[in-house]
Amino acid sequence: MEVFSIDSMSGRMYVTRPMDREERASYHLRAHAVDMNGNKVENPIDLYIYVIDMNDNRPEFLNQVYNGSVDEGSKPGTYVMTVTANDADDSTTANGMVRYRILTQTPQSPSQNMFTINSETGDIVTVAAGLDREKVQQYTVIVQATDMEGNLNYGLSNTATAIITVTDVNDNPPEFTASTYAGEVPENRVETVIANLTVMDRDQPHSPNWNAVYRIISGDPSGHFTVRTDPVTNQGMVTVVKAVDYELNRAFMLTVMVSNQAPLASGIQMSFQATAGVTISVMDVNEAPYFPSNHKLIRLEEGVPPGTVLTTFSAVDPDRFMQQAVRYSKLSDPASWLHLNATNGQITTAAILDRESVCIKNNVYEATFLAADNGIPPASGTGTLQIYLIDINDNAPELLPKEAQICEKPSLNAINITAADADIDPNIGPYVFELPFVPAAVRKNWTITRLNGDYAQLSLRVLYLEAGVYDVPIIVTDSGNPPLSNTSIIKVKVCPCDENGDCTTIGAVAAAGLGTGAIVAILICIVILLTMVLLFIAWMKRREKERHTKQLLIDPEDDVRDNILKYDEEGGGEEDQDYDLSQLQQPETMEHVLSKAAGVRRVDERPVGAEPQYPVRPVVPHPGDIGDFISEGLRAADNDPTAPPYDSLLVFDYEGSGSTAGSVSSLNSSSSGDQDYDYLNDWGPRFKKLADMYGGGED
Repeated sequence: MEVFSIDSMSGRMYVTRPMDREERASYHLRAHAVDMNGNKVENPIDLYIYVIDMNDNRPEFLNQVYNGSVDEGSKPGTYVMTVTANDADDSTTANGMVRYRILTQTPQSPSQNMFTINSETGDIVTVAAGLDREKVQQYTVIVQATDMEGNLNYGLSNTATAIITVTDVNDNPPEFTASTYAGEVPENRVETVIANLTVMDRDQPHSPNWNAVYRIISGDPSGHFTVRTDPVTNQGMVTVVKAVDYELNRAFMLTVMVSNQAPLASGIQMSFQATAGVTISVMDVNEAPYFPSNHKLIRLEEGVPPGTVLTTFSAVDPDRFMQQAVRYSKLSDPASWLHLNATNGQITTAAILDRESVCIKNNVYEATFLAADNGIPPASGTGTLQIYLIDINDNAPELLPKEAQICEKPSLNAINITAADADIDPNIGPYVFELPFVPAAVRKNWTITRLNGDYAQLSLRVLYLEAGVYDVPIIVTDSGNPPLSNTSIIKVKVCPCDENGDCTTIGAVAAAGLGTGAIVAILICIVILLTMVLLFIAWMKRREKERHTKQLLIDPEDDVRDNILKYDEEGGGEEDQDYDLSQLQQPETMEHVLSKAAGVRRVDERPVGAEPQYPVRPVVPHPGDIGDFISEGLRAADNDPTAPPYDSLLVFDYEGSGSTAGSVSSLNSSSSGDQDYDYLNDWGPRFKKLADMYGGGED
């Protein structure tokens, strides 16, 4: 490390630079003695060098700011916190021995020496009573640490700050700001705040020592009210939790006590202002009438005559201190069977009550009524009347089934019959099935065998019965008191059967009442109808053909009007024609033609020459001169080479090169007059003018 050096001749040792004990406190060296030739003359010696400490380091606090707390009202000697300072000097000497003391305390209330510090350990404790958070919430203490055992003349010092917070204890009971409070509430109203109770508490806000708890200690035995705490304002909100009745209680006198969530500190007594009185007035409101017995059930037999008094369904108006009248009306009466007295609520029958009606559910007829008073505003209540109808035997049984079939010869097959009755037990089965005595053929041809109380069998009594449909009357009697009977008709289809006892197809037709003659007549009618349809179709086709071949009804010689004559449609449009459009191509040359606008393109030029003179129309023409004038104008126009159309080529499109079509260059225009134009007379009235001009000879 080259900290030391030695004089090789004298053996004196020197330090080469200042030494720091805090960096290295001791050194272990070994010295050697040798002659001029380097030979050892003595054994090596160990040298131990210790660096003597000097007071060159100040005490250093671990933190510049210390935070601590102490409860208000703490007794003297209560521990608060500990501050610690370290000195880098030798702690075994005075240079490293640190002592603590308090320099200042802010604020100096209620005493300038509220705290003291242990000079050796740095523990801060209270030294005086009177800590009150409501007066002083925080103290700032400056602590000094000095080495040299606290000798201020020779020691080095340093300071730190200790912040001591006085924590709250519940040493201030809550107190009402007023001794009495008042409020009012309408009757039958719940969850309504009636009054707000204000309290004062000097403890720390929004802490358990400040949060108020309210309790009703008297005046509300039925539990109509409760006092809830507002978490923000700490006020007590008197709230209705159970509806009050003006007719029972017009006012309430409550006594409310307030306390904190946390218990009071030891030695603190409850304030006499911790209780207050609350006066609550109940306001009368118009209450709806109500039916004491709702739903009301009555029992009676069905079929009672109209005008029968059933019951009085009256309502009660709870407003005893209001002189009000109650009126009644119907809300629902599905079958309109009931009549209601609007004044007293008496209910009578307006029609016969029938248990078998579709308006009955489980033998109960239900109607709803309204009772309304004449208060301001009016109020109303509803009530339900249930009428249980007791069944009477008022429905005769009906035979089932209505139709059946049976073989024309007696066999094992028979018709099972039963009955249906709209009544209920005991006005239904067992049933009695029997055949009437009139007509006599019924008992002669048929017989009934009883199976049980609800079923019987109908079968043939004779050995053979002609196929057909027979109406068999059967008398069905129920077991009501008195019993009711009904004669029902069952349509029985008698038909020939196969070996399995099933009706054959021919037999089914015969059983339907159609003989052989009728069947033949039906077939003949069907053939005639088909023949008429075929003849009608053939006639329609012939008429359509005649319409296509029919000539014009007007003589073409007499029809000089420019009319459109419809001969027939072409058929499909061009899109369904299979044309080879590849032949239509632009020519390789003719650029001067292609440069012109789209459409019909002309390659001709107007001839240059003398223009003929057209005849001048007389100012006052004679009717006989009109024909001559037209003839002269036509002749002049035909001989005018400058008048279009010119004898030139009109280009519509070009086939292109390599066309498969033949050349038309051999076709020359003829003007010699040898052409025969008589065939124009056969082309119809539209070519009549041309035929007259060219087909009639020179003239």
